[in-house]
Amino acid sequence: MLVGKVVGTIVSTRKNEKLIGSKFMVIEPLEKLGDPKSKIVAVDNVGAGIGEIVLVATGSAARIGCEMQTAPVDAAIVGIVDNGIGLPEL
Repeated sequence: MLVGKVVGTIVSTRKNEKLIGSKFMVIEPLEKLGDPKSKIVAVDNVGAGIGEIVLVATGSAARIGCEMQTAPVDAAIVGIVDNGIGLPEL
């Protein structure tokens, strides 16, 4: 799991049928994963908005966390951070 900031959205009119109705957000990890410009796309089932700090599950845990076990999902927003001690200033 990682902590990141929602920095944008993705609109896709054509996608896998198991992703129809899903909202996609662009996440900038707070720990940059080695690349200062790295970003990921995550399915959002919790209603996060741009500028919010979120918890993102990755890998097979992402599919379980958003109840999409058979969908091609590798990252999912599973929580919105209300308060975080030790998080960098944004």
